[in-house]
Amino acid sequence: MHAINSVPRLVDSVVTEASVGIIQRDNGLVLLGERPVGKPWAGYWEFPGGKVESNETPAQALKRELQEELGITVTHYYPWLTRSYDYEAKYDAFGALESPAKTVKLHFFIVVAWEGEPSGLENQALSWQNPATISVGPMLPANAPILTALTLSPIYAITNLSEWGEDLFFARLKLALNNGLMLIQVREKQLSTEALMVFAARVIEMAEPYEAKVFINTDLNLARTLNAAGVHLNAQQLQQLQTKPKDLLCGASCHNPQELAQAAKLGLDYVMLSPVQATLSHEGAEPLGWDVFTNLITGYTLPVFALGGLQIADLPTARLHGAHGIAMQRGAWVDQ
Repeated sequence: MHAINSVPRLVDSVVTEASVGIIQRDNGLVLLGERPVGKPWAGYWEFPGGKVESNETPAQALKRELQEELGITVTHYYPWLTRSYDYEAKYDAFGALESPAKTVKLHFFIVVAWEGEPSGLENQALSWQNPATISVGPMLPANAPILTALTLSPIYAITNLSEWGEDLFFARLKLALNNGLMLIQVREKQLSTEALMVFAARVIEMAEPYEAKVFINTDLNLARTLNAAGVHLNAQQLQQLQTKPKDLLCGASCHNPQELAQAAKLGLDYVMLSPVQATLSHEGAEPLGWDVFTNLITGYTLPVFALGGLQIADLPTARLHGAHGIAMQRGAWVDQ
């Protein structure tokens, strides 16, 4: 159950809570279903799921809905995003009300393991799709930011040239790309403008054959000049930003509820929340810890990368606490 578009909140609308399953194979493909004839928005494609009943938690509704709708038993899932959308009232060709105005609060879960083979038990067509290259349609427009979020790998590496040196760093980058690294941020504060451009251009050149996304830290003009995938803003830039850049993916560093709220208001593509644990990069900063991290992002609308003192082995823990993934500087380039 998804909204067809997002409109100003309707005062008289009914709030309906629903659980949505992003059923994801190991290769990143996700399952979409086509709304069958007889349902509102028939013919549109969406992620499977449905209404949370009064006696259920969102997680319980997820399991029930996917069993009823697809015939699968969910065995492993992670909490993900929570987003609200508004339906306008829908009328048929004769002016009769088909569905009333309502607000839907969607609880998204990433489902990574299940028993059984999904089948359309409600006469809906199903299709496994790459979120970056959806070939079915029309998609419900409200799914667009969800699809964008799903193109972001859960492992996000931040460059660390100053500690490794050029030759060893690029050797490590090559190894990481060969091992599946798909998301990189160029962050080298010690470099001159000219040296940074040369370094970033080389990272982008190496990443391109792998279709890995490269973000430039804080420098919007450099990101555009080098045709990078996006830009990553610091907390000060985030607070000063009026509108999200339209031509780039955009993320930001956050450390508190105010910064998280600003990023959500701007509709950024992701945030990094730090420091989760003690880290050499910010020695004087008080770590959040996983409990505070979870409290800060419960019900949050954007993908969140946990940052600070993490290793790749921490990814399952981060995802259980609601993170989209983990970001690492030192941990990204060591032998795992």
